[in-house]
Amino acid sequence: MTTSTTTPAVQTDKLFQPFRLGRYELPHRMVMAPLTRSRARQPGNVPSPLNACYYVQRASAGLIISEATQVSLQGQGYAWTPGIHSLEQIEGWRLVTDAVHKAGGLIFLQLWHVGRISHPSLQPDNMLPVAPSAIKPAGNAFIENERGEGELVPFVTPRSLQIEEIPYVVRQYVCGSKNALEAGFDGVEIHSANGYLLDQFINSSTNHRTDSYGGSVENRARLLMEVTAAVSEVWGPDRVGVRLSPLGKFNDMGDDNPEETFGYIAEKLNAYGLAYLHIVNPTLVALEKGTEPEPSGRRMLDLIRQKYTNTLMIAGGFNHETAEQWLRQGKADLIAFGRKFIANPDLPERFRKGAALNPDDPSTYYGGGPKGYTDYPNLAQESGEEPKPSVDDRWR
Repeated sequence: MTTSTTTPAVQTDKLFQPFRLGRYELPHRMVMAPLTRSRARQPGNVPSPLNACYYVQRASAGLIISEATQVSLQGQGYAWTPGIHSLEQIEGWRLVTDAVHKAGGLIFLQLWHVGRISHPSLQPDNMLPVAPSAIKPAGNAFIENERGEGELVPFVTPRSLQIEEIPYVVRQYVCGSKNALEAGFDGVEIHSANGYLLDQFINSSTNHRTDSYGGSVENRARLLMEVTAAVSEVWGPDRVGVRLSPLGKFNDMGDDNPEETFGYIAEKLNAYGLAYLHIVNPTLVALEKGTEPEPSGRRMLDLIRQKYTNTLMIAGGFNHETAEQWLRQGKADLIAFGRKFIANPDLPERFRKGAALNPDDPSTYYGGGPKGYTDYPNLAQESGEEPKPSVDDRWR
């Protein structure tokens, strides 16, 4: 069963105009957003041929941003997520990048450290997760239990990082960046959104430090800037992006003055000459419902667009029509799609042709095998021109 979508695209659609992103020429402005799927091969959280199959199916995106990938053992926060800190993981990711490149696609790796959004069972030697401050988040961690099954367990109170440890955290991002380069990626995105470590330093609700990494906006943004500078040295800034989630509440987040905080960060990032700034849309719920967004969300979007003068990517809540509107109105330069790419590996072609979209199945988002991962058909498979994707467990 399929759901109808918008009217057919025409040649003049801004969404399908080429775009220069750093040193790359994108064929269009549709980006595949980073999507955690918890399907790394065990043991070792290693990407496998199944993951390569998934990404190559979606290689028609103007750019793929990989699922969030932990830069170290300490950086892991969910069961079965891939890493970029071991030789086996580098080799696994090389399967993915080679396949995507052979299909003509571009792929960036998202560098990830979850901070407090973890659990001792996911940490080396069952240690406490680390954070800017020892503040327990509300909610549950997703771990693998003794039976090898996914299980939700309450978060614990994390350990506050000592200031002497912070250079080591930066080095974790550098190591992940070098490994991503070796694995054949085209660039990297620094995950500083959604309540993970760098976002925890940024937001006042999770950063109660009194040293040079806490207090003022400049201090709370310091770690992000240090990581951005260090990663840019590895890759060159025109192959580095940063993701932020201003006004984000996910993972028990909040800030006392978000416009001051994120306005400062957006303006500061201009100096690095990055490939792009990637924003989680603060009005996504209203956009999905077709309702008027909260004034705070509109103000934040306007502020980011004003303060950040380079390429701006926005993700969250878009369909074909609204993506085209935002591009034409100059609110964004690139639009990232998440759930629509899960269920529609050939999403750009479907938008071009005005074809119906496959509905996604949330019950298969996290963990498992091919079902709900590589078995969504493209248009040619739906019409019988190509065989439908296999759900054979040989891809595990």
